[in-house]
Amino acid sequence: MGKMNFYLSALDEMVKLPHEKPSIGIILCQEKNNKVVGFSFQDFNKAMGVSTYVTGNELPPQYKGILPDSETFKKLMG
Repeated sequence: MGKMNFYLSALDEMVKLPHEKPSIGIILCQEKNNKVVGFSFQDFNKAMGVSTYVTGNELPPQYKGILPDSETFKKLMG
């Protein structure tokens, strides 16, 4: 559903002409599995978030003394 929504939104914003109605998506499956279909379409309006992250080799100064450094952490995870 997520990918379908992405493509339909992109299609409507970038390709659809002003006089055309909103696009619809059709998903074709080889087999029918009611449970999978139910989970796929159920609660599609759940809250979701988008984020980014950056990895690094050094602990940021504001976390020193609160979190262990990488070597200590490796030893703890042993």
